[in-house]
Amino acid sequence: MSNYMLFSGTANPPLSQAIADYLEMPLSGATINRFSDGEINVQIAESVRGKDVFIIQPTCAPANANLMELLIMTDALKRSSAKSITAVVPYYGYARQDRKAAPRVPITAKLVADMMEKAGITRVVTVDLHASQIQGFFDIPVDNLYGSILFIDYIRSKNFANPIIASPDIGGVARARYFASRLGMDMVIVDKRREKANVAEVMNIIGDVRGRDVILIDDMVDTAGTMVKGAAALKEAGATSVMACCTHPVLSGPAIDRIRDGALDELVVSDTIPLKAECKKIKVLSTAQMLGEVIRRVQNNESVNSLFATT
Repeated sequence: MSNYMLFSGTANPPLSQAIADYLEMPLSGATINRFSDGEINVQIAESVRGKDVFIIQPTCAPANANLMELLIMTDALKRSSAKSITAVVPYYGYARQDRKAAPRVPITAKLVADMMEKAGITRVVTVDLHASQIQGFFDIPVDNLYGSILFIDYIRSKNFANPIIASPDIGGVARARYFASRLGMDMVIVDKRREKANVAEVMNIIGDVRGRDVILIDDMVDTAGTMVKGAAALKEAGATSVMACCTHPVLSGPAIDRIRDGALDELVVSDTIPLKAECKKIKVLSTAQMLGEVIRRVQNNESVNSLFATT
């Protein structure tokens, strides 16, 4: 009998099942219902006394409902005498609110961390936090996994004739530089700026992309406006093709239409968030094996970092 158990929230059941399949163990039973007014009700269907439990639940849209579901499941497990509770949160919602960027605004990423700890979570496993300093918002262990382990192999498999890595903005330079160093490629930057008020943004390319196959790197794609504009600017600057690799496919609002009709040739994402609609330009890579292996290593007190050392 295994000394740990897997539970799934309702945010991304296919990913939870794929992780369970990798670990060759079943998902444990939990009944998750909504009252008529939207309140969440959870009942754990089997004993968890003295067990290490893992809850797989990204806090993607609807973020509030999925976050509350995670917290309520945690409370139910804690009150059922679980030994430890690890939240596997492939996508950490509210991560973009990680600092005071203006007066009188919240630091919601810290608030969410506080709520998760207070509920009884004893460890967090997540993928590509929007801001790495969010790890410091917790007083419990946080494993921030690198989505690069998925994308690097895929990029290599494309066998581009003349590839180059690009950051879609100044803020993503460190992430793009990591990919460039791992793949032994050069790097360029798309510098987005507004020349004056009420004038459309101008995309300036820092570097030469003429005749190059450009690979844009980012942690998430939301409305896809910046990504598609950047792809168009890169092609205007002479790029042969433009592919984007983004871990989290938030894809809200007009994102799918923009990708379908825009200059981007391919968007490669992971399954941390389930896709809302099909699009021929979007390729989905699974995080199930990576997350499953991390769960196994955490449970067996093995190194997690060594999993990414060879990427």
